[in-house]
Amino acid sequence: MHSNPTQPAIEPNQRIVALDVHCKFTELAAVSPAGKRIASQRCNTTIPDVLAALQKVKKPRTVIIEEGSLADWLMRGLTECGECVRICDPRRNALVAKDDEKDDPIDALKLAQLARGGFLKFVHHPESFERVIFKRRIALYHDRIRNRVRQANRVIAQARLYGVMIRESDFAEDTAAVFKQLPKRKAVRDDFQTLLDGYQAAVTQAMVLRRGVLKLSKAYPEIARFQSLPGYGPIRAATFFAFLDTPWRFRSKAAVWKYVGIGLCRRGSGGSVTLHVPNQVNRVLKSAVLGAAMNAVGGDGEFSRLHERWVKNGLTARMARRNVARLQTAVLWGMWKSGGEYRCDRIARLLEPVTVS
Repeated sequence: MHSNPTQPAIEPNQRIVALDVHCKFTELAAVSPAGKRIASQRCNTTIPDVLAALQKVKKPRTVIIEEGSLADWLMRGLTECGECVRICDPRRNALVAKDDEKDDPIDALKLAQLARGGFLKFVHHPESFERVIFKRRIALYHDRIRNRVRQANRVIAQARLYGVMIRESDFAEDTAAVFKQLPKRKAVRDDFQTLLDGYQAAVTQAMVLRRGVLKLSKAYPEIARFQSLPGYGPIRAATFFAFLDTPWRFRSKAAVWKYVGIGLCRRGSGGSVTLHVPNQVNRVLKSAVLGAAMNAVGGDGEFSRLHERWVKNGLTARMARRNVARLQTAVLWGMWKSGGEYRCDRIARLLEPVTVS
């Protein structure tokens, strides 16, 4: 879930129709431009039923839906029928989530009132269904990678219960050496084999999904261009491309940094202002960007030398790596917007000594 910093506000003459969506039913509440409730209805969660309910509210109207598992499907179905649909971030809707008075009809009405007041934060969804499929494939791949790590850790923990200290590399391909160290009891070995089977299944799933990601990536030349940047392989490049979707969502590189999770947000009270890294970010995207920066710093190129300079100037190694990640993200964003290639000479210019005339 990610907010879109460039979506325009809702026109003041619009009637707001908020949908509180559930698997079996959807609560609809509509308010006039003046804020008066003009409709309230429950219908089945199907495109025809929701459309029939919307028809009872005169145009111009804007439909508001909170982000969730059904949001993208419903948005596409309604948009194809000519409706103006906006998806909002539910984490920002404290009036709906925390108020004492709470049920489905009330939630829908409050959501409409929040939209009318301009208090919602809207969420970006890809326009192309093919891009949606690609993004979900990327997300599933990273989920299976996390599952592989989880299964490996369970195997390692199970072995430690019997005093056997192993790493993933010890059983990734050949398990015979590990079994020799385990107690020669059938129950122990059966339990260990069960965990190994789960690990092998996770490895297979991750490999299959990786091949699928690489195959789908061939349709997007931007991903190939991104890989010219040090630290970016095919998976990190595809992850960056899939989750950002389009560079035109962002007004500036600072907005991109905040979205990715490497920018700074301001928090002030009583005249004092502090800067902090946002907590609510896409962890997969943030991990990909920081991982690419770490790889680039470990090499011998321009980014490694920049990192060394920042450390010598007093930055911690962690903050210097974050600076590298910000610079790389800005470079990718610029390449995406301009359609150009990565030029290492422009990064090298940052290493040139500053001359004062």
